[in-house]
Amino acid sequence: MKQIESSHKPVLIKILLANVALLASVGLSVSIGQKSASAQAAYGSYIGVGPAFGITEGNQDEDDRKVAGVIAGRYKFLKAPISARAQAFVGNGVTLVPTVSYDYPLNWQTDVYLGAGASIPIGGNTVLGSKTSFAIQPGIDYALPNSNLVVFGNAVISFGGYKNGGAATSLQGGVGLRF
Repeated sequence: MKQIESSHKPVLIKILLANVALLASVGLSVSIGQKSASAQAAYGSYIGVGPAFGITEGNQDEDDRKVAGVIAGRYKFLKAPISARAQAFVGNGVTLVPTVSYDYPLNWQTDVYLGAGASIPIGGNTVLGSKTSFAIQPGIDYALPNSNLVVFGNAVISFGGYKNGGAATSLQGGVGLRF
């Protein structure tokens, strides 16, 4: 992928933050109007795609912010509030992020979650740096009513993701197909 000019980066960050705020407000507005006392986690596993934006920079020239595509997957264990998740970031290089998450239902359509796993770069410098490291993944899934679609958004924080230390962080979101 081509590098983004420095003058465009603040605009992209503002657009990204606006999208994250929109996803959060949708999740909150849906959860405010509905009771969640005995809600189960949003039903179904999914595979989805979307954009990913690196929001941190490392200490070396090649550690600048990156933009990539993300392929995300979730396998929901139906008897427990646990999911196996994986994301592949594809851009200047590839990073795989497998995690196990604890899912907390806000209502019948919405889960918030916190996952833990690893960030594993495969070639190149990516949105999550260039070094294998421990990663956490907070996020939200919203299943669109009367459809097989889910809207997802999350962050991945890769502790020690840069060669010279420091955490690499990316924000991503997209649409998935439930199965």
